Amino acid sequence: MNALLVKVCGMTREQDALLCAELGADLLGFIFHPGSPRNTTPEFPARLHLPGVRKVGVFLDQKPMEALGIMAAGRLDLAQLHGGQTESFCAVLAERMGPGRIIKVFWPEKAASLEAFQAELDRYAPYCGHMLVDAGSGGGGHGRVIGSHIGSGDGSASGSKAAEILAQAKFPRPWLLAGGLSPDTIPDLLSRFTPSGLDLNSGVEAAPGLKDEQLLRAAFAAIKAARAAQTQGVTP
Repeated sequence: MNALLVKVCGMTREQDALLCAELGADLLGFIFHPGSPRNTTPEFPARLHLPGVRKVGVFLDQKPMEALGIMAAGRLDLAQLHGGQTESFCAVLAERMGPGRIIKVFWPEKAASLEAFQAELDRYAPYCGHMLVDAGSGGGGHGRVIGSHIGSGDGSASGSKAAEILAQAKFPRPWLLAGGLSPDTIPDLLSRFTPSGLDLNSGVEAAPGLKDEQLLRAAFAAIKAARAAQTQGVTP
C-alpha cells in the first residue's frame, strides 16, 4: 500500500507549521480569503523554511492573475482551488505554473448523480495534479464529515448518496479527502474510502486557525495505525 499523503490546512502560526513538519506532514495549506478566521498573508509562508514539505495556497475568490501573484509572493508550491473555479481559470494557472501544481476541490453532495460527478472529475483532470473531495456544497473548514447530513432539497445529493458516489467514483488523479477529519473519524473514513491522502483542518484545532498539539499528534497516530491495519488487511 502506498503511503497516504497528509496535508494540514489553515496554517496561521509558525509553531504549528513546524510541528506539522516534525510529525510528517507532506503538505501545508495557507488560506487566502479575508472572510476566513484562517486567512493569512503571502509573507507568512514565504518566510517558512520547511524542507520536504510543499506549501499550498488555498484560493476562493481571486482572479487568476491575483492568485498567481500570491503564489509567487508566498513562495508556494501548489494552488488549491476551493471556490468552484472554472476550467478557464484552471487553464490559465496550469499554463503559467506548469503541470501538476493544481489541487481542485469537488463536492459530491452537490452532484446530481455518480455520472455527473464522474464527468466533472474527468473534465478537470487535464489541469490537476491532485483532486480534493470535501463535505458540504461549498467552502470548507466546517468540521463536518462527508455524507453526515441530508441535502437541503435544492437538488444536492443526500448524505448517503454522496458517500455512495464517492465510493464508486473513479478518480483520474490522486485525491485527498477533507471534511471533519479528526483522531476519532479517521479510522472509519479510511475503512470506507480509499483516498491518496487526507486533508486535516478543523478537527485538529483548539480554535479556528490555532492547531492543537495533542489533537495533531493523535491524528497522525491514527493515520499510522490505519495504514498498518490496511497493509495487514485488517479493518481499522
